Parts: sequence; structure tokens; C-alpha cells
Amino acid sequence: MINKNEQLRRLSGDDFASLGLQHVAYVRPITIQADGGQGYAIHAADGTQLAVLDELLLAHAAILENDMRPVSLH
Repeated sequence: MINKNEQLRRLSGDDFASLGLQHVAYVRPITIQADGGQGYAIHAADGTQLAVLDELLLAHAAILENDMRPVSLH
């Protein structure tokens, strides 16, 4: 039996985007232009950037606080 995380990893881009913008979010590391430091951008399933935070744990906490499921991209 395949677990839910494995099922999410096997989705196509179109399938992933259609999951529902209010339910799934992912985090990407980014370089913050102002100071060259690293931040973490939270994106909706369709790729829309929702927020940028300084720490990965805070990004995941923000997703959970908004009743969304965090999904990691590798």
C-alpha cells in the first residue's frame, strides 16, 4: 500500500495544481535579494507565492496554522 506522501510525489504537475489551493502548500528555499540571505517561500499548489519567512520550521508552522498540508519538494 502506498502512503499519502508517496501518492503526492507521483502526481503530475497538472494533477498537483488541481488538488485545491486552500489545502496544499509547499516551501522552496530562496535567496532574499535585499541582503543575500536565505529565506523560505511558501507557495500554493498552483505556484502562487503566499509568504516568505526566515526559517523553514516557521514556514511549515505557518502552513499548518492556516489548515493547509505542507508538502516538500525534492
